[in-house]
Amino acid sequence: MLDIKLIRENKELVKDSQKRRGMNERDVDKVFDLDKKWRDLKEEVDSLRAKRNKISIQISEAKKAGKNIDALMKEAKLIPQQLANKEKEMNETKKKRDSLLREIPNIVSKETPTGDASKNKVLKEYGKVPKAAFKHKDHADVLIALDLLDTQKASEVAGSRFYYLKGDLVRLNFAIISFALDLLKSKGFILIQPPYMLRKDILAGAIPLAAFEEMIYKIEGEDLYLIGTAEHAINAYHSNETLNPNSLPLRYAGISPCFRKEAGAHGKDTKGIFRIHQFEKVEQFIFCKPEDAWNEFDLILDNTIEIFRALEIPFRTVCLASEDLGRVATKTIDVEGWFPSQEVYRELGSCSNCTDYQARRSNIKYQKGNELQFVNTLNNTAIATERAMVCLVDNHQQADGSIKIPKALWPYTGFKEIKAKTQKQDKKAEKPDKKESKLIKKEKKAKK
Repeated sequence: MLDIKLIRENKELVKDSQKRRGMNERDVDKVFDLDKKWRDLKEEVDSLRAKRNKISIQISEAKKAGKNIDALMKEAKLIPQQLANKEKEMNETKKKRDSLLREIPNIVSKETPTGDASKNKVLKEYGKVPKAAFKHKDHADVLIALDLLDTQKASEVAGSRFYYLKGDLVRLNFAIISFALDLLKSKGFILIQPPYMLRKDILAGAIPLAAFEEMIYKIEGEDLYLIGTAEHAINAYHSNETLNPNSLPLRYAGISPCFRKEAGAHGKDTKGIFRIHQFEKVEQFIFCKPEDAWNEFDLILDNTIEIFRALEIPFRTVCLASEDLGRVATKTIDVEGWFPSQEVYRELGSCSNCTDYQARRSNIKYQKGNELQFVNTLNNTAIATERAMVCLVDNHQQADGSIKIPKALWPYTGFKEIKAKTQKQDKKAEKPDKKESKLIKKEKKAKK
């Protein structure tokens, strides 16, 4: 969340950020007014406490001097109730202020374009978009034809947007995961596999729940939510800690399944595994000093670019506009892959600088001289594997229905391509086994 001092001292900056996000500026005024009320109440509470102490001393001195203390005692008896009332009002005001403050998004950076998604700015394109020698099929059609994907059975047993991966597609998925983890480990990142569920208060340390709650799954009867990304769980790893400044930056490479309701995505990408309720993701997450944040931002973005270059697919980087920006980030750059079957770029991952927004919510600090300061956090989708496979299949499918595997993945897959099914294989699959046929004949004969 934001520092309350920022709203006290530079309210217009925060209101301008809200305006750029297309959000209600009045929320900032509400926080400002509640904070002023809280500070006024705090002065009254402090004054009553001082008065209580003063009267206590006066009573003690009057007793020693043998003076009448009736008037002082009468006044002293009124203070506890007055103090209790004011303290209650002060605490309730602070609670309201902090609740509203936690929902105000991070300040939008100066480099972020202002406007809706139409104002997103393409920064750079990587790889050439080739002229297709044949009509590329949708990834689902290719994978189902190869008997590597089954969404129909998954929908029967779990509902829409679930899937069964099969055969070499499973190996390809784990190959991508292993490749990404090895690359990040070689760059000094700490590999981490976090809990797949978090308590509500811990989750709220990473995100404003009001903005994300419709996307995450709640465990019925328990104070637990399935994680929508490893980012939130890695952020929680150092919650309520003071980090050694000499250990910073801390760079983590997390691997976890991610669970999303995809609420509000009805009718979008219902085919295949582009937009689904569960997927695997390798996440980069950084804890660092504020002055190092933008260098770390460039580092993790470069890592993702290296991964997608290795997958030999055309892609581009895009700076999100202010109204398309998530609430936690000050700036986000998306990586969008080219999909030949749709002739369009689509999001594969994102890289965000969250400044000290999450650290304040989660109370993560470091020692700077004689003071404690909040760290900065950054996150980046190194690769979301199901979505990456969709893009890979879309780009590397061949006219005969086979799929070429990028060279960087060969040591992990153990194969260089997923071969297309031949007509002989199809006929063999349709033709019953000889032993099974004999058994059927015997059973029929026995029935006669």
